[in-house]
Amino acid sequence: MRRVAVVVLEGAKPLDVGIPAQVFTTRASMPYSVDVCGVRPGAIAGGDGLSYHVEHGLEALEAADLVFVPGYRHPDREPPPAALADALRAAHARGARLAAISTGAFALAETGLLDGLRATTHWHYSRILAERYPRIRVDERVLFVDEGSVLTSAGAASGIDLCLHILRKESGMAVANHAARRLVAAPYRSGGQAQFVPQSVPETHGERFAQTREWALRHLGDPIGIARLAEHARVSPRTFSRRFLDETGYTPMQWVMRARVDRAREILEETDLGVDEIAATVGLGTATNLRRHFRAVLGTTPTEYRRAFSEGS
Repeated sequence: MRRVAVVVLEGAKPLDVGIPAQVFTTRASMPYSVDVCGVRPGAIAGGDGLSYHVEHGLEALEAADLVFVPGYRHPDREPPPAALADALRAAHARGARLAAISTGAFALAETGLLDGLRATTHWHYSRILAERYPRIRVDERVLFVDEGSVLTSAGAASGIDLCLHILRKESGMAVANHAARRLVAAPYRSGGQAQFVPQSVPETHGERFAQTREWALRHLGDPIGIARLAEHARVSPRTFSRRFLDETGYTPMQWVMRARVDRAREILEETDLGVDEIAATVGLGTATNLRRHFRAVLGTTPTEYRRAFSEGS
């Protein structure tokens, strides 16, 4: 059982607080327990007309394996409490993973732990974050950034993507997909997928390509090329390739390959099928191909992955 702490700050955004608390909720199907805390116990004035009453202060971080800092109102007006920065640095030094949702990135930035690394936040605040913390490489276009022990995400909805990403890494595809079904959320959106900002791909194309991605996920075992994807999206292959990259952060075939690897991960966790059969099922052809792509994406082999994440382990 891994322990999760969710730190509620003054002006905390309700969705940002609720997402990690609900995704990692303490229940039989989840190998986590959750503590919601503040800088100190007691009442906390939140955003959007809501307030919170928490039983724990920052001592909750002392035993946490994973710490979330949800977004809060007006991060540009004053820095977060110094006590929080100290507690986050101490948790990180002890080996905890730190994750910020939306403007929670400002609190994480105050620790110095993001210096020299990539990070993101809500697009409305990305320029302010970059100006205030110039040593951070702020990327306003992505949904989330995973730098290993420190992670950041954009707006509230991308907090779900970040949480599911962490679940996939720590507990495997089956647990992450179970949580996604419980939340009625998309089981996989790449961290490289673009935030919805005014300069992004027009919404009609985004919707059309989302449908094409859903179609591709249902046909991973079939031959899928750019021409077929573009035909489904009803645009030219050249237009499809360019706009798909803008929308997802991947070329079409990179995205398909990763989707096939993820489907292979799920089959490895839930069945005893051999690697050759899995490779054919997900459209990677041969066991050699599957092993090569598995190593490239995950840094491990299918056998090692099954040993770590199979239901019987």
